[in-house]
Amino acid sequence: MGIQLVMYLETIIVSGLPRSGTSMMMQMLEAGGIELLTDGVRGADEDNIRGYYELEAVKHTRADSSWLHKSAGKAVKVIHILLPDLPVNRRYRVILMRRSFEGILASQAAMLERSGREGSSLPPDRLAKALERQMHNTRSFLEDHSSFEFIEVEYEEVIADPVGQAEQINQFLGGGLDVQSMAAVVDPSLCRH
Repeated sequence: MGIQLVMYLETIIVSGLPRSGTSMMMQMLEAGGIELLTDGVRGADEDNIRGYYELEAVKHTRADSSWLHKSAGKAVKVIHILLPDLPVNRRYRVILMRRSFEGILASQAAMLERSGREGSSLPPDRLAKALERQMHNTRSFLEDHSSFEFIEVEYEEVIADPVGQAEQINQFLGGGLDVQSMAAVVDPSLCRH
């Protein structure tokens, strides 16, 4: 059983846009002592050499949210556009990852190039505006629903000050995490964009 830092046994959600540092945050939480809900279906690759830390069942939450029954006090990754699928009769603590849109777009472009796939046909400035709108809608959703308590964490600030950011997350989750171990998993060399 995971560390029960959040006394009310809330589910800890790590969310954000793709390529915003959600996998890094999951690694930090695990190092800090929180049990993760993952299944390893999507394994590590060149773009996330430590893995994606995902749970496939999250993608089907709207139809079947039974995975939440074992989520109390544990952390799970939920992409930002799936947050509204979570039932609002539960309590959640959300770590919403933020990253510069330039960094996200560069990381996505490199990932698509390596996989041989084409990206969005939108020019980068229009794509950045679309992502900004999505993040605005995500924050509005979280603010409008009392089931969610959330903190925004900037990817670039985690890279620059891992101890300070780990302490901030520790406080948000009620204390008791191993802050030094959380900070130790942050590897700036993995930030290639």
